Amino acid sequence: MKSLRLIASLTLALALPAAHAAVDVAALWDFSNPALSEQRFRAALAAAEGEGRRDDALILQTQIARTLGLRRQLDEARALLRTLEPQLPAAGAEARSRHALEWGRNHISAVTRPAERTPENLATARTAYLRALAAAYEGRLDGLAIDAVHMMAFVDDAPAEQQRWNEQALQMVLASTQPAGRQWEASIRNNLGLSLHTQGRHAESLPHYERALALREAAQASPRQQYVARWLVARALRLSGRLDDALAQQTRLEGQMHVVGDPDPFVLEELELIHRVRGDTAKAEAYAQRLAAARRKP
Repeated sequence: MKSLRLIASLTLALALPAAHAAVDVAALWDFSNPALSEQRFRAALAAAEGEGRRDDALILQTQIARTLGLRRQLDEARALLRTLEPQLPAAGAEARSRHALEWGRNHISAVTRPAERTPENLATARTAYLRALAAAYEGRLDGLAIDAVHMMAFVDDAPAEQQRWNEQALQMVLASTQPAGRQWEASIRNNLGLSLHTQGRHAESLPHYERALALREAAQASPRQQYVARWLVARALRLSGRLDDALAQQTRLEGQMHVVGDPDPFVLEELELIHRVRGDTAKAEAYAQRLAAARRKP
C-alpha cells in the first residue's frame, strides 16, 4: 500500500527531540467523562486566549471538538474545527496535526456507525490521518504520529488490514525514544491482539495481550484498565486451549467484578465456556444461570 510505504519512510525519523506546545493535553483528559474534559479544556482555553498563546488555544479547541465527537455531537464538532481552518497555515506542527486527527475522527473513528462508513467519509478520514502524520513527522511528535497510524485501522477495518496498520504502529512505538511515543505500547498491542483474534489467530494474539497487561500493571493503570487487560489475556488462554490458566485468570476476575459492575457478563460467559469444555456440566449450568440473570439486569 502506498500509505504504508509512506509511513515506513517516516518511522526512522521519529526518535528525534520533539517541539511541544505549552499546553499539556493529556493532563486535562478524562476519557471516561468527555463532558468533564470539555469543561477543563474550556477553562484552559480562556487562560490561553488571555495570554495570547495562539497554538495552545488552537490545540485546546481541537480537544473540545474531540469531546463533542465522543458524545456523537458530530455536527457541532465539525463546525468548531471548520472555524479553526483559517488559522492553520500559520500554526505549528502540533496544532496542525491535532486538527487533522480530529477532522479524521469526526468522519471515521471507534464511534462511527456502519451507515456512516460511506466512501466520502472514508476518503476524508484517510486524507486527514495522513495529513496528521505528515505534520507530526515535521514536528517530531512521535505520539501524534502513532495516533494517526493507529486511526488508519478504523479506516481499513478488514482484520488483515487492521493487523498491518497496528504492526506498523507498534514498530513506530518501539523505535521511539519519546515518552509520548512509548506510552502507546499497551494500547497498540491490545489493538494488534484484537486484530489477530478476529482472524482466529489466538495463540499469536496472546503475547501481545500479556505484554499489554504487564505494561498496564507496571504503569499502575486504572483498576478498570487492568481488569480488561487481564480478561483479554484469559480469553486468549481459553481460545488457545490453556483451560487451567484461563480458569485461574477468570476466577481471579470473578472476585474483582465490582471494578466494572457486578455481575460482569463477560467473565460469567467465559467461566461457563471453560467449564463446558472441561466437561463440568453442573458448574457450567450454574454460570449459565448467573449469566442469564446478569443479562436481564437493567
